[in-house]
Amino acid sequence: MRKLVIDCATEACSVALIDDGELIAGEFALLGRGHAERLVPMISALPEKGRADEIAVDIGPGSFTGIRVGLAAARALGLAWSARVTGFESLSLVAAMALAKQPGRPVDVCMTGGHGEWFFQPFSADGSPLAPLTSLAPDVAASRTIAGLIAGSQAIALASRCPGAVALDIRPDARQADLLDDRAFCADPRPSYGRAPDARLPSAA
Repeated sequence: MRKLVIDCATEACSVALIDDGELIAGEFALLGRGHAERLVPMISALPEKGRADEIAVDIGPGSFTGIRVGLAAARALGLAWSARVTGFESLSLVAAMALAKQPGRPVDVCMTGGHGEWFFQPFSADGSPLAPLTSLAPDVAASRTIAGLIAGSQAIALASRCPGAVALDIRPDARQADLLDDRAFCADPRPSYGRAPDARLPSAA
């Protein structure tokens, strides 16, 4: 089965076409901004314009805009191609990528969040989450980490507060999505923002 993977929830933007576990083609770019302008051309550059039986998309946490852009593209293509759309979380993919480099040990994933906070989640050596995703101040994240391996966009910053920890500066990459266990994918994907919204609707009078 051919799968199109879309990942633009963080500062990275990547796409991949995977057929029965084999990477056919893909592209990765560290953009920061401009995901909406780059994503569709990246998909169009894939063989057969990325057409696939399944579309897997990163649902976050990460950038509000990036998450929405990825989900909108996945849903639109899924409708056009009658393809199944599934979702996965960015920290789960980073954990899987880290464990491919450093197998057999737990890993704490630490990614850039909002308002100076970091997204933090610990994973076991088999890639299963050990606790729910949280958005923490850096000092609190440092008090929570117990794994000797830290991965993610804030791995180096967190490891500097944890003597002896190994840091892997990793961003989620769609080309590595086949490292994820089937349990990491969810049906009917919805945004995972990782923290409460900054703005709230006014209470009814």
